[in-house]
Amino acid sequence: MNIDVIIPVYKPTEALFHLLEGLKGQTVPVRNIILMNTEQKYFEQLIYGKRFFELFPNVKVYHLSKKEFDHGGTRRRGVRRSDGDIFVMMTQDALPADERLIEELTAHLKGQVAAAYARQLPALDCRETERISRLFNYPPKSRIKTAADLPELGIKTYFCSNVCAAYRRDIYEELGGFVKHTIFNEDMIYAACAVKAGYGIAYEAGARVIHSHNDTKLGVLKRNFDLGVSQAQHPEVFAEVVSESEGKKLVLETLRQLKKKGLFWQMPGFLVQCVCKYAGYLLGKHYENLPRRWVLALTSNKEYWER
Repeated sequence: MNIDVIIPVYKPTEALFHLLEGLKGQTVPVRNIILMNTEQKYFEQLIYGKRFFELFPNVKVYHLSKKEFDHGGTRRRGVRRSDGDIFVMMTQDALPADERLIEELTAHLKGQVAAAYARQLPALDCRETERISRLFNYPPKSRIKTAADLPELGIKTYFCSNVCAAYRRDIYEELGGFVKHTIFNEDMIYAACAVKAGYGIAYEAGARVIHSHNDTKLGVLKRNFDLGVSQAQHPEVFAEVVSESEGKKLVLETLRQLKKKGLFWQMPGFLVQCVCKYAGYLLGKHYENLPRRWVLALTSNKEYWER
């Protein structure tokens, strides 16, 4: 069984070297690592004077311009560069927690399971609220989700994250792959398609990556604006299940945990962040009613709108 890893890259830092080193010593080997790099100059600045391709001989790099980047389209292009039976999508800021990541991630990728995604652990420097969020969204227990789970899980039935997720090529080709043009959520859109076709999505808690964000309030607003846009543009996935209820559960759980830990002073900042998150989401859901200058100010991906 051949396994390739595909990683979109933009303005990479030294963290990319740690990620590639982490993929080197896996108990289930990775054949090829395909980097879909946006803007060649930034990549060349990182590896200048370093024996990059000697250190990582199985890495293949393909460059594209920022105007060409698309969350779904760029990943589709990466998949076309691979002929692996299984391909793993990752982001450049995810770090394998141990050498069993690929083994655990692909353990149940058979039968009716179309894709599997990893557990995301908080980095040492992440905020307490982000730490709580990671545990809420990525619990320690694995499960396989199918259409039968929709009444219980709602939108979470379709949840899958390309921060680290493995896909079976045969089913991927059958379903038509990632959506060609989307500002966000290409992973959930694909997962919803798979679930509706009768397949399952596996959450593998034993497959662990270190990945978390300490976003600014403006960053949170922009990220959730793009999230809202993606949901508005794909009603076939998101109109039939409510997303807001999961957000409310996360807010209440975070407040409960902060109270339990005596971190009352963090509550006001967290609530302001929640307002930014929900405002961005609502504006994104109704982006068609906004002036174009507002859209360009609120999005984190101006090139998407220029296309």
